[in-house]
Amino acid sequence: MNFQCACQNYFRCSYFNLDMATGTFPASFSGLKSRDYQLGFAANVDIGKFSYTRRVISPRMKFVVIKNSNQGSDIAELQPASSGGPLLVPRQKYCDSLNKTVRRKTRTVMVGNVAIGSDHPLRIQTMTTTDTKDVAATVAQVMGIADSGADIVRITVQGKKEADACFEIKNSLVQKNYNIPLVADIHFAPSVALRVAECFEKIRVNPGNFADRRAQFEKLEYTEEDYQKELEHIEAVFAPLVEKCKQYGRAMRIGTNHGSLSDRIMSYYGDSPRGMVESAFEFARVCRRLDYHNFVFSMKASNPVVMVQAYRLLVAEMYVQGWDYPLHLGVTEAGEGEDGRMKSAIGIGTLLQDGLGDTIRVSLTEPPEEEIDPCRRLANLGKRAAEFQQGVTPFEEKHRHYFDFQRRSGQLPIQKEGDEVDYRGVLHRDGSVLMSVSLDQLKTPELLYKSLAAKLVVGMPFKDLATVDSILLTELPPVDDIDARLALKRLIDISMGVIARLSEQLTKPLPNAIVLVNLKELSTGAYKLLPEITRLAVSVRGDEPYEELEILKDIDVTMILHGLPYSEVKISRLHAARRLFEYLADHALNFPVIHHIQFPTGMHRDDLVIFAGANAGALLVDGLGDGILLEALGHDFDFLRNTSFNLLQGCRMRNTKTEYVSCPSCGRTLFDLQDISAKIREKTSHLPGVSIAIMGCIVNGPGEMADADFGYVGGAPGKIDLYVGKTVVKRGIAMEHATDALIQLIKDNGRWVDPPAEE
Repeated sequence: MNFQCACQNYFRCSYFNLDMATGTFPASFSGLKSRDYQLGFAANVDIGKFSYTRRVISPRMKFVVIKNSNQGSDIAELQPASSGGPLLVPRQKYCDSLNKTVRRKTRTVMVGNVAIGSDHPLRIQTMTTTDTKDVAATVAQVMGIADSGADIVRITVQGKKEADACFEIKNSLVQKNYNIPLVADIHFAPSVALRVAECFEKIRVNPGNFADRRAQFEKLEYTEEDYQKELEHIEAVFAPLVEKCKQYGRAMRIGTNHGSLSDRIMSYYGDSPRGMVESAFEFARVCRRLDYHNFVFSMKASNPVVMVQAYRLLVAEMYVQGWDYPLHLGVTEAGEGEDGRMKSAIGIGTLLQDGLGDTIRVSLTEPPEEEIDPCRRLANLGKRAAEFQQGVTPFEEKHRHYFDFQRRSGQLPIQKEGDEVDYRGVLHRDGSVLMSVSLDQLKTPELLYKSLAAKLVVGMPFKDLATVDSILLTELPPVDDIDARLALKRLIDISMGVIARLSEQLTKPLPNAIVLVNLKELSTGAYKLLPEITRLAVSVRGDEPYEELEILKDIDVTMILHGLPYSEVKISRLHAARRLFEYLADHALNFPVIHHIQFPTGMHRDDLVIFAGANAGALLVDGLGDGILLEALGHDFDFLRNTSFNLLQGCRMRNTKTEYVSCPSCGRTLFDLQDISAKIREKTSHLPGVSIAIMGCIVNGPGEMADADFGYVGGAPGKIDLYVGKTVVKRGIAMEHATDALIQLIKDNGRWVDPPAEE
């Protein structure tokens, strides 16, 4: 077998001593190990003897190539997951196809009477919020969840009393003819897991705290012997649960959370997706050694970008290992309302369109029944993409970064000689929001300015932090409509782009408008009827023959609007855009690209949020794109604008409001999370660039607030602990004073500004 191993540092073998002088090593091996990461193959590979080793330099990275003298076998080529990183992954292999949606083939995992895996529908699940010891309330909530259409329900089980209650809960549900599988959510309590495995169909374990202590965020130093002892400790603690699950036919989820990695893992791999994967694999290896395979993986984070990278790394390593375990998808602590739905759509939708995922949960700070509907909408999106195998003609993808975020930043407009206005503000460096504006809106200029989120000073518009950057006119006002044209001139004067279609601009020219043309209008030369200094925006589908895109090389383009008709069934918007970005990168064309989505009339607003997050968000989390333009007749203008800014913020691009990391509540929650969350948001939502975590308890440690500047955390019944970053700074604050104390903490750290005065 020929294989290539790509890494920034030299390998050393963990299962044999490689004799570089003779080029020989044992006839078979089951794994290689880089300095920091064990890498395995699906099966033992007979090597025998290799013919040479050499170091290869590519334009992007260095490779160590070891080539076997045997001929005629496939090459397995690996590369670092990120620059300088120790984790190796197959090159461009984290899903079955880069050109279309093909659901990843997995084994079937049985959770009671519910099958999870690629041969079965995407399963929907949620989690109860009642006190588990309150058997009647928990049973009632489980029944309501089941009636809402969930396939699986998770219940927190934090101690012996809760474990005892689980038997009553299960018996009561069975007596009421509810056979929905139940999952025990376990943290820090191996003995509780052993107990509840006797009655619940599935156990969720968190590798970060099942056998390790709560993270103290200390940098630890390990010898290899020390580290091996830690692994032996994990196996000693975890193996009894594995044997118990085998005995009772139970399933398991090995569910890593980005915020609750152990100090040991973070010291070795960093607080990173790589650490998340290895944390889960330590437990999976124990399962496999004990011949237990009825488990699934999850890699959750509150940051959709980190979440997507972690799942991709997980699947990439499973491809190397030859493993086929199903995936549970979710963005943890997503929040509430449209913010929570958008974050979940970005993370879950991205993976579903790459064919990854077998069961999903949308974690919202809302009643658990409210999670079912967005789950179902996401599942339908994934099902549709996989059934039609939506995609594009195969193309080679060389430039996209799958495992670490590297943004492709388009060249923002610059001033040119002869420009009569300032075009530098028509796009924003952190991500742009464009809106479609109708003639009717131009009839009331001040209302239009407000709907664009511009500040008004004596009736005149000025750009603010969250003002729309450019507008696309459905049609130009008549030349003699002085008021409408004056309104547009005032927008152009504050460096807001005003985009008009070519046919409109030729018949009703608007000075200094940006003109939207398509590839046909470029190829026929119709655009040459415009003054030579006219700025151009070009609409592109992304699936055109490459020869049609060639004209872009000869045109000075201010921006590209990428879009496909919503009615397209076979062509994937996601893959068409990736193909377009690949073409632009191949030809060193750095035009800004705006994701333009036109929704059909009457589309449900939740479908709109989820489709936008899953399609445009799937590109933005890979750094592909410079903004968003959503068009949807019949939908409120403010809703579309807010959805656009939410999408950019969810993709960690442009911050225009306070960011909240808010847990969905469960039986561990020590206060009314929904009520307190609403009150905190009411008083702090005007702080763009500030991130606040609102956590019902601290079960997963302060690492759950890894993305937050400040934390409001239930420490005891009626008492709140406040955090700055991962450090607790005030403990035991009475709940009635805690919100004011949080505001004072923000002020003390210099992050507070007073709310803007009402106009």
